[in-house]
Parts: sequence; structure tokens; C-alpha cells
Amino acid sequence: MQKTIGVLTAMSVEYRQVAAMLQDAETVKSGPQEFLVGSLGESKVVLLQCGIGKTNAATGVTNLIMTFHPDCVISTGVAGGIDTRLDVMDVVIGKEVCYHDVYCGDNCDPGQVQGLPRLFKGDERLVELASTLKTDVHIVSGLICSGDQFITNRDELDVIKGKYPQGLAVDMESGAIAQVCHLWSIPFLSFRIISDTPGVKAHFKQYLNFWDTMADKSFAVTKEFLSKI
Repeated sequence: MQKTIGVLTAMSVEYRQVAAMLQDAETVKSGPQEFLVGSLGESKVVLLQCGIGKTNAATGVTNLIMTFHPDCVISTGVAGGIDTRLDVMDVVIGKEVCYHDVYCGDNCDPGQVQGLPRLFKGDERLVELASTLKTDVHIVSGLICSGDQFITNRDELDVIKGKYPQGLAVDMESGAIAQVCHLWSIPFLSFRIISDTPGVKAHFKQYLNFWDTMADKSFAVTKEFLSKI
């Protein structure tokens, strides 16, 4: 039976990279969102540009799940690297995903939504598959931290690392998508390319340079991963 893979990106630049991978693609509108439905290898792929941030991500993935009933959901695109082991163009596999900007009171751990896990686990099979890709790209599995902030300076980064010393990358969507998939019991993985390293000199220029010169090569590993699912 053909598998259905749900894929979410936040921004149009990320969306275009993934859309270019699909064959026989057509647009399907459901509620406020337009999905691109096509094929990649033997799988059906449902792609959505959900928009930036947790609310857009949660709304988009809920609509995707209810409309298309995917076998798994992938959050992909770029992220900021917050660990010295990582450079631009490396890939972080979200073995775990958390919120860095949630506080529900003293009866909950920092980052924990009351009644839910502090850390959302990436699907074990998807983590293993992503970790064993045959590629020259440096791939690391670990913790991705999400929040409604574009992290730009060292002070912001230090606050996150203080809460989550093991954190490898920051983004603005994976936590919300992971939470919805947890509630729906849908296998999930965040697969993120490092586009910049917050806290370094000329950080935003580094981010822009990624899109100008490195994006096409970097997203090839995303295609390799999706085609293996």
C-alpha cells in the first residue's frame, strides 16, 4: 500500500525546495490552506507551507492530519545551530523536540505544557532511517528547541542553553507539530538543515548567504531522506 507522508515547511523558500522534488503535483485546498499533493519515489507526499510560528504550525498539521490521514509527518526546512559541533549545512535530526519559551507554573518543568511530556520523542524508525543516510552531509541526532522567537544574539541563545544544555538547534515550528502528532499518535520527525549559528558576528548575513549560495545543495539530503521513507 502506498504511504502518505505529510511534510510541513514554514517559509516559501523552504516550500519551493521541497515542491521541486515532487512529481505529478496538484494543489488541493482544504479550509484556509492549500496543499501540494504529489509523489516522491513510491510515496504520496502532501506538502504544506504552514507559515512561521507555533500557531500556524499547529493549525496546518491538524488540517493535514484530518484531511489526508498521513502515515507520518515530517517538519523540515532550516534551523539555527546552537551547539559548537554544528556548522552551516549540517543536518539535525530531532530525536527529541521541546519548547524553549513555555512556562506553565512551578508544578511543571520549564518548557513543559501541563499534562504533556517536557520532551516530545521523534519516531524511532524515522530517526534511525535519517541517521543512516548515505551522504557527505554531517548529520547529528539530538534535541531541537522551538519557540516563537527568531534567535539572533548570544544572550537569547544562552537562556535556551541554560534550560537545555543538550540543545542542538532552534526553530519556530517543530515543537507545535510534535505536540499535535503526539496527541494524534502520528509518527513524527523534525529534519532540519542548519542555515545559521545565532550569536556569531554578522549572523543575519550568514543566514542570507545560506539561501543565496547553499540551499540547493543542502536540500538534496532532504530529498534523499523523504525518498527513503
